[in-house]
Amino acid sequence: MSRTVAIVGGGYGGTAVAKALEAEADVVLIDPRDAFVNVAGSLRALTRPDWAGNMFFPFDTVLTRGRVIRDRAVSVDLGGVTLASGQRVAADYLVLATGSGYAYPARPTADSIEEALDDLRQTNKELVSAERVLILGAGPVGLELAGEIKEAWPDKHVTIVDPAEQLLPAFGPELRDDLHRQLDELGVEVRLGTSLDAPLTTEANRAATVTVTTTDGDEITADIWFRAFGLRVNSDYLADGRLTTLTAQGQVPVTETLNVRGADGVLDHVYAVGDLTDVAEDKMAAYALGHAEVVAQNIAAQLRGEQPTASYQPMPHPMILVPLGSRQGVGQMPTPDGPAVVPAAVVSEYKGVDLFTGRFTEQFGPTAG
Repeated sequence: MSRTVAIVGGGYGGTAVAKALEAEADVVLIDPRDAFVNVAGSLRALTRPDWAGNMFFPFDTVLTRGRVIRDRAVSVDLGGVTLASGQRVAADYLVLATGSGYAYPARPTADSIEEALDDLRQTNKELVSAERVLILGAGPVGLELAGEIKEAWPDKHVTIVDPAEQLLPAFGPELRDDLHRQLDELGVEVRLGTSLDAPLTTEANRAATVTVTTTDGDEITADIWFRAFGLRVNSDYLADGRLTTLTAQGQVPVTETLNVRGADGVLDHVYAVGDLTDVAEDKMAAYALGHAEVVAQNIAAQLRGEQPTASYQPMPHPMILVPLGSRQGVGQMPTPDGPAVVPAAVVSEYKGVDLFTGRFTEQFGPTAG
């Protein structure tokens, strides 16, 4: 019986599936990068380049039996994956795990550890020289970036601009009030319900003084600016429709067992995990890891000749952990009595101190740091 599992994408979900199955199948992980990247650490890596190596886990140490192909998928069909190089990877089981893209520095753009570290060191130099920082986007990424900057350089002036009327609108007033309090204590200026009246003329992530006007008529002068919005699903390689029909948002339709829905019905040997799926929940690493557990269990059952029974159910309430540096932050976590807002100390303990580095070191082995 053939046992090849091809996994397209080495992010949170894809790498976890590969690690879980490499002892039971011929695992082939396809990703252009040379390492699993814990993107939760990206913003601290920007402000602390001496720490940045801790967010990279080289694939050659993560996988001890599985094979890694550094390439990009350009098409997937029922029998395997076609790569940009022209290579064809035939597979008995397929896992789509290409996730989503986001503006640098929240997600590194380079495919090698060394190039990504060079980018972070260069951007750090640009940021060091800037006294006034403008962040466009007040979602979790923008908030975390502001917190990391203020922890590293308390005297820098940081302004966040967002057209939304509220911070983290999916959560309750108790969490938002605490968030505003902490941002005020850090000295972060938050301007909601407004945007820039014209595109910025300077390049993001580069030191260059610019003065902009908001739609409510205020002027903001900054020495550097960062983009913190614009999540994009990485599903271009599926647009040819050979495997499935993407949703209007570019996501892959899946069942409760995370099998992909094809044009002619459910594909029992094809799965999808993480941001790529149309599961109705926020796109977070923790959820992608939950998807990975379900898929690994189902493929393992199929390899044993059994019926796959594991299913995934989204949490009934949203959860979130937004550190503002290593010691501050806000969060909401599930409890037996429903969702509960947690204090900064809990956010720090679960995420802020090491941004999950310890968790992935235990799961995937040593970092590149």
